Amino acid sequence: MTAVNAVRRLQPEVPDATVAELCAELFALLPRADQREKGAQYLYGLLTADGRKTVRNIAAHVGGGSAEQSLHHFVSASTWDWMPVRAALCRYLERVLRPRAFVARPLVIPKAGRHSVGVARRFVPSLGQVVNSQEALGIWAVHEEGSAPVHWRLMCHEERRSAGTVLGRLRTGVENPTVTDAECVAATAMEVREWGLGTPRPVVVDLPDCDPRALVRLFAAERMPLLAAVSGATRVTIADRGRLPGDTDREVSAQQLLKMIRAMRRPVSWRDPEHGVARTSLVATVQVTLAPSSERVLLIGEWSDPHGWPQRYWISNLTAGPAGALLRLTKLALRAETDFNRISVPVGLVDFEGRSFNGWHRHITLASAAHAVRALTAAPGISEPAHDDSGLRTA
Repeated sequence: MTAVNAVRRLQPEVPDATVAELCAELFALLPRADQREKGAQYLYGLLTADGRKTVRNIAAHVGGGSAEQSLHHFVSASTWDWMPVRAALCRYLERVLRPRAFVARPLVIPKAGRHSVGVARRFVPSLGQVVNSQEALGIWAVHEEGSAPVHWRLMCHEERRSAGTVLGRLRTGVENPTVTDAECVAATAMEVREWGLGTPRPVVVDLPDCDPRALVRLFAAERMPLLAAVSGATRVTIADRGRLPGDTDREVSAQQLLKMIRAMRRPVSWRDPEHGVARTSLVATVQVTLAPSSERVLLIGEWSDPHGWPQRYWISNLTAGPAGALLRLTKLALRAETDFNRISVPVGLVDFEGRSFNGWHRHITLASAAHAVRALTAAPGISEPAHDDSGLRTA
C-alpha cells in the first residue's frame, strides 16, 4: 500500500482523486522514498488537522506521536529543495486551473514573539500601525473561478540577498543592488516565468505602495506583461495629447487626469468573487508616461460611484488592451484575496512557528499545495471566461 493510500484511509473526507494526482506530481521530484512518504503525510495533515496546523496536530492526524519528530525533521531540517516542488505545482495548475494571470500580493503574519524566522517590527498599511510580524510576497495563479499560491519570498535578509542574485539577470548595470520591493516582485515573477509554462501570463501587482516607475522599468526590460495598482497621487503626463483640449503637457496626479477624462468612461461588467454576483464599474483609460521615464503605460481608472472619485487606479504596459479585459484582469487580485481568507488560512498557510528559514519555505510550499486541492475541489468545472481577453499584448 502506498503512503498516499495509507493516510487516505484515515481521512475519507479528503478529495482523494485530486490529492493522489497532486502527490504523484509533486513528490515524485523528492529524491528519497521516505521524503515522498512524509510529503504525502504532511499534505494530508494540512487538509484534515483541526485548529492550527502545527507539526503536532498534523502528526496526530496522520501517524500519532511517533510521526511528530520525523515530520518536524522533514520540514525544518531535511535536504529537499522546495523550488522544483513549487514549479511542479505551478505546471499542474497551468494544466488544471488554466490561470488567466499571476497576482503578486503581500502577506503579513502578526506574531506575538520575536523568535520565528523573519519576524520584525514593521508598519502595516492595512492595519495602520506598527506590528510584530512576518512579511512575505506571494505569486498566485488565478482564474476567475479559483486561485492558488505558487511561489513565495519571505522578506528578510536571506531573501533579499537571494533576490539580488536573481536580479543580476535584469541588466540593471548595478553590481550589488539594494533590493527594493519592486525588484523583489520582478525577480519572483521572473522565477515563475522560467518554470516553462508556455504562454506568458500578465502579472497583476496588488502592492499600491510599490514604486510604479521601478515596476514599469523592470518589467519592460524583460518584456513581461504588467498591471500594477497605484495611488491616485501618482504623477503622470498624458501621452495622447490629441485626446484632451488645452494644456496637457504638464505633470498632474492620476486622480486629476482621470477627472479630466471622466466623459470617456464606459461601463464594464465583472463578477465579484467574494459574493458571487455580477457587478458593473465605469472605466476610463488613457496613455501616460511616469516621469522621468519615457515608457508609455496605460492609466486605468475605475468608478463604482459615477459622481465620485475613481475607486481604484492601475497602470499597465498592455497599452493596446481593451478596457473591459484589463479591468477584469485587475479583479483577479480580489479573487486571490477572497481565496486567501476562505482557503489559505484554514489549511495552515500562516501557521509555521519555527525559526528555520528553510522550514518556513517548505511549510508554505506544502500549504500552497493544500490550498490548491481545496480551490480545485470548490471549483471543479473550470471553464473559459465569458469574455475574450486573448488580444492582450505588451507594448
